[in-house]
Amino acid sequence: MTGQSLAAVFSGNPGQIELRNIPTPSPSGGEILVRVESCTLCGSDLHSFEGRRKVPVPTILGHEIVGRIEAFGPAAVRSDVAGHELKIGSRVVWGLVAACGQCFYCKRDLPQKCERSVKYGHESFRDGYELLGGLADHCLLMPGTAIVRVPDDLSLNTISPASCATATIAAAFESADTVQDRTICIAGAGLLGLTASAMARSRGASAVIVCDPYEERRARAKLFGATHCVTPEELASVLKEVTGGRGADVAIEVSGAPSAFLSLWPNLRLGGTLVLVGAVFPSEPVPVAMEQIVRRNLTIRGIHNYGPRHLSQAVEFLLETRDTWPFEGVVSRWFDLQNVEAALREAMNPVNIRVGIRSGSSL
Repeated sequence: MTGQSLAAVFSGNPGQIELRNIPTPSPSGGEILVRVESCTLCGSDLHSFEGRRKVPVPTILGHEIVGRIEAFGPAAVRSDVAGHELKIGSRVVWGLVAACGQCFYCKRDLPQKCERSVKYGHESFRDGYELLGGLADHCLLMPGTAIVRVPDDLSLNTISPASCATATIAAAFESADTVQDRTICIAGAGLLGLTASAMARSRGASAVIVCDPYEERRARAKLFGATHCVTPEELASVLKEVTGGRGADVAIEVSGAPSAFLSLWPNLRLGGTLVLVGAVFPSEPVPVAMEQIVRRNLTIRGIHNYGPRHLSQAVEFLLETRDTWPFEGVVSRWFDLQNVEAALREAMNPVNIRVGIRSGSSL
């Protein structure tokens, strides 16, 4: 492969990003070169850009990526995680983490914590391995990357967040015994919360209570299957009414706010499960009454990222429900890569669920 790839490079200076041309690599061994079709901006990208989250630099941010295969290394696997054939031009999404498959954590079903991982959108430059993020013309996929082929007729708006929000929520629900005929409580109505609401209803939840302080977000959650949308002040009374005073079967915390945790765990039923997803940045510690956890048989589980099967489940979910839930509308604005700084600033406006970057060929 010859030529140059335009890339947005973050060097660690908050609020600053630089466009550079980087030599496009030829994939070797089990690597695959993908031309980026789109990349949506996740909250973690914004935290890094603002300096609120440390990331190795210089780096190319972005991990919610859709692309088309442009070249295979000689030893590259030519099938996705479901066994579907991959070829030049195949449209794909891929997992956040490339895992070795052999280390301590890979062997314990935590490939997202692989001791030799490559994490897309989070890697500092190495010679020949700069293009490992979504804010660029190309991305080089490492061996051990979970790849899922996606059909051409699934819109970029719908599929772009699959490798972050959708797959993470699929992993979160795996921690729950079942959601069929259960009451699910969700704290936070960003994309994670909206996805959790839609997935819970699609899996047969009898009630989905979404809690968020912002009226606009609560109204949007109704469109994604929420049966009740409440403020934090209303949560306890609504849960009591809906569940006959027993509490939620499953609660999912996606906001990362300590106050959300404190409002959720006391409102679980006996034997209930709380899944923590949103607390991915440092915050104040929270008090927990251990005796209550024990006596009430509660389960509290943390979920960070996901495994290959969750990405496959995420794509299947978006395919099966694209006519049911309005994921088509989650990306409010698209920018080209040359306007990446404007895109990042627009993405900071909380009115936007997602803002995205598209390559020139997909505009």
